[in-house]
Amino acid sequence: MLDDLDAVLEEEEQARPAETRRRARGRGGRSAVAFFMSLVLLGLLAGGGWYAYSKVKGFFVDDDYPGPGGAEAIVEIKSGQSATDIGTTLVQQKVVASVDAFTGAAKDNNRSKNIQAGWYKLRVEMKASDALAALLDPKSRWVTKVTLPEGLSYQQTFQKLSEATKIPVAEFEKAAKNPIGLGVDESWFTRTDGKKVDKTDIEGFLYPATYELSPRADATGVLKAIIANFNAEMERLEFVATVQKTRGGISPYQALIVASIAQAEALKDVDMAKVSRVIYNRAYGDFDCKCLGLDSTVNYWLRITGKKVKPSEKLTQADLHNPNNPYNTHDKSGLPPGPIGNPGEVALKGAMNPTNNFPYYYFISIDTKGTMAYGKTGEDHVRNTQLACKNGIPLC
Repeated sequence: MLDDLDAVLEEEEQARPAETRRRARGRGGRSAVAFFMSLVLLGLLAGGGWYAYSKVKGFFVDDDYPGPGGAEAIVEIKSGQSATDIGTTLVQQKVVASVDAFTGAAKDNNRSKNIQAGWYKLRVEMKASDALAALLDPKSRWVTKVTLPEGLSYQQTFQKLSEATKIPVAEFEKAAKNPIGLGVDESWFTRTDGKKVDKTDIEGFLYPATYELSPRADATGVLKAIIANFNAEMERLEFVATVQKTRGGISPYQALIVASIAQAEALKDVDMAKVSRVIYNRAYGDFDCKCLGLDSTVNYWLRITGKKVKPSEKLTQADLHNPNNPYNTHDKSGLPPGPIGNPGEVALKGAMNPTNNFPYYYFISIDTKGTMAYGKTGEDHVRNTQLACKNGIPLC
């Protein structure tokens, strides 16, 4: 019966002159139709027409599922989406029955603007208000959370990412071969000291932080998210502009290398800028050999070539002076080919703004707490080394 009524109404509407139809729509036409439908509804109910009521009730009330919902539905909410956008997404995945039901629930809940972007585990055929409550519940968010500490090498980073995401390390290694494609600006791969830069080296660009990763992301997507954060942090720190303005011709990439070394060598934040200054003094100052003489760079090469990392006292002369090791800073002058890890904010700031009026060429940890001592001469360094040995550092 109701279908016949719908057909009659449609025919009558189309038969009316266009101008009349426009006036009806422009001056509460829907209200007039609603009044008519109310009369029809009352008549149908009087005749026991519950089926008919179920057919027309959507004219008065937004379609909504009774809940609580059935099968699991994975939904992505994107940054900047409005309530209508979110409602549309939920309807498309059959989570809610109508956009209006969801937007209505959102209007009634002053917390609805707090919905965060991300992936959510919901259910099909949920009541709109229940779906909204789930989107506001942090427990409903489906994310892969991983913390990357300061100073990890790219290999160590890939291992942590693999453990968190269950994506094989090999896939991260493959994706990492194109840092520029992942979002690293090509201008980063520039040096002013004449040394060649490897544009396939992702080391230094995997910014240490806690990441909430999309559970649907592949290795490329994960690395793109991390590189995007690196770019944002560099912009926030004004790293490139500061280095170009203050470091006397040293490129941002060279400063990134210095930051990675300071991260590896200094155990305390207070020493990051001081160690950075010593590195600059040795590589670009008046130091005779222009060599850094660091064990950390030697160990980095051992690590990335699959060999065992050794404490300084166990590094052999063959290790320290291996001519085939490009990270041999005992014999090779200047900075190594690239970063030796991924520095954090404090180390980056130290490389940007190294301690001024600090004419030292040597540093060493002199106790188990990581306290650093600095020397201007080789004799100073010998005395500091003896002090370290006295304090239990196994160097002598």
